[in-house]
Amino acid sequence: MIIKINQSLARGEVMAPPSKSYAHRLLIGAALAKGVSIIKNIELNQDIHATLNGLKALGASYQFEDNQIVIQGIKKTEQKDLIFIDAYESGSTLRFLIPICLLMGKKIHFKGSKTLMSRGLSVYEEIFHHQQIHYEKDVENLYLNGSLKPGEYIIDGRISSQFITGLLFCLPLLQGDSKIIIKNGLESKDYIKITIDVLKKCGIEVQMYRNKIDIKGRQTFTNIEEVVEADYSNAAFLDAFNLLDGFVKVKGLKTSSYQGDKRYKKYFKELEENMPTLDISNCVDLGPILMMIGCFKNGVVLTGTKRLAIKESNRAIAMKEELEKFGAKIDVDENKVIIEKAPLHKPLEILDGHNDHRIVMALAVLLSKFGGKISGYEAVNKSYPTFFSQLETLGVDIEYEFDKEA
Repeated sequence: MIIKINQSLARGEVMAPPSKSYAHRLLIGAALAKGVSIIKNIELNQDIHATLNGLKALGASYQFEDNQIVIQGIKKTEQKDLIFIDAYESGSTLRFLIPICLLMGKKIHFKGSKTLMSRGLSVYEEIFHHQQIHYEKDVENLYLNGSLKPGEYIIDGRISSQFITGLLFCLPLLQGDSKIIIKNGLESKDYIKITIDVLKKCGIEVQMYRNKIDIKGRQTFTNIEEVVEADYSNAAFLDAFNLLDGFVKVKGLKTSSYQGDKRYKKYFKELEENMPTLDISNCVDLGPILMMIGCFKNGVVLTGTKRLAIKESNRAIAMKEELEKFGAKIDVDENKVIIEKAPLHKPLEILDGHNDHRIVMALAVLLSKFGGKISGYEAVNKSYPTFFSQLETLGVDIEYEFDKEA
């Protein structure tokens, strides 16, 4: 579907949406606990739906009302002989739930989009091979059968922190102690801090020392009542209007948050002042919005960009293609993006959202300055389904190709 954004100035106050990173983890922690937990300030985007459906397949149950979820912990009596989970396009759902499924002693079938399954599971593949866990994968399906064993896990930290998070939810429940050793550094390490924070709320203790995490076995998750904190990743798109002459106050963000994407505030200031060099290796989801602002302001050099290639799209290439329609000058290398200052203009063709929520949102902010259209705007449903309705409350002039209910 196509959306048209006319030149308009964003003004007003808006609450930052709930953190998807915290929501996934809190829901999983609640499902692993006995009894009832309550998770407040939940937005039911596509990725959270995928995790909830996965937890239901594992034997949890839940009710959603008034932006909160009441969740009953997993009961194995509610499981089928074959556990089937459709992760759709959610990398978090897939990578977090794989180790948890291997606690259940059942055959497992994951389904996912071709894009998701192409993003790679090499870290788990090595573990499964070593522990002789049956593993079979094609372009849209993953089949597993076996159980993880306590012990030492050596993980390549350059690929994704999501594998470590998945193990951290599983290993405390095994009958022996375990250790995760992270080799080749750890990118997106702040996501591990979020995971450990949630585990602590659930009564699980792990100890992290530089590249090593010690996990005691035979632990028990306790039920919780928690509020999902606001999301810095998506707040960055709202705050970006202020660099395009808007007047937007984003409310609700926790200053002491573990979220690595809170760096955006510091990076935005640098983008206003000069052509900075910004390392996004620990906040790679900021890549699209930083590229957009770099084009509009004074240019930018982004380093630590290689993982942009393994997201919902190849984000560096996708943003280059779309921003060049505005007249931008961009070079993309394997681990670096260079954007030179150049005069921008209204795009002469419809922009492609590349089925990527962060691409769509970054382009939408820029279109408020020049006007134009985006194809595939519904990709925002993955993380921020109320994005465009919130822009309208800020005065952004939006026209929809189809009815909003379509």
